[in-house]
Amino acid sequence: MDEDVGDEDFIEEDEIILDNAVECPACLQVTGHQILREKVKGKGIDYLVKCDECGNVQTVHIRPPPVMKIPFVLTEGPHSYMESIEIDADEMLELEDVFRHDEKLWSINQIEMTTGKMAKSAEAGLIARASALRADMVRVKITKTRGEDSTSDVLVVPAETKYTAGFLMDLDSETWRIRAIHTGNVRTLRGTVEAPEIKRMYLHEPPNPDYFEPRTPRERRQAWKEGRLGYNPDPILPKEITKKGVTPTNKRKKKRPRN
Repeated sequence: MDEDVGDEDFIEEDEIILDNAVECPACLQVTGHQILREKVKGKGIDYLVKCDECGNVQTVHIRPPPVMKIPFVLTEGPHSYMESIEIDADEMLELEDVFRHDEKLWSINQIEMTTGKMAKSAEAGLIARASALRADMVRVKITKTRGEDSTSDVLVVPAETKYTAGFLMDLDSETWRIRAIHTGNVRTLRGTVEAPEIKRMYLHEPPNPDYFEPRTPRERRQAWKEGRLGYNPDPILPKEITKKGVTPTNKRKKKRPRN
């Protein structure tokens, strides 16, 4: 039978932590160092350090990588504009990388090399231009239907926005009902969908019980009397009422007296 093994039987390898670890030219390996002196050089610093292993003294030059400006085409909703963004020359950029600029989040969707070729990733120093989309805002296409008329529009909303089919929503001081949501694969009449997943959203004008549309001249006259059409000091009357007279079709003809 196997014997139980206690925690004391496990040998754990000690983790070595080096202070100011750099490569020592004498030891030919990365070792810990003691900082003897430091001096600011432009945007960098020169450190005089002493190796903890062999005592070799050397000067380590720490310099920030050169900064370059990359032209970015930034697209926010239906609008795009060019912006030069400073990036370290040795920084690697990849498609779908998200970065912050002008207090907004952007996602890289295109990288063009200095050779003219498109790339999925590249070092900043080799990039001629790039483009990015607003990452925290998305475009939702909508179709608004009122009666027999339909119009298309686009909503620019935060990426975390959710819409539920069948619910009411306010848009441009008007109330609409979300009739259906199209996600590309299926059109749903119920359920909640996140804005980035929506291909098109269909809005219908909900029925308004307070709205009254008279169907006949008689209903219109009665509605004016009851005030259901509001106050109109000079109402436009139906054409049937504005006629000065009516000629009956069954009017009896006068008989001529016989001689």
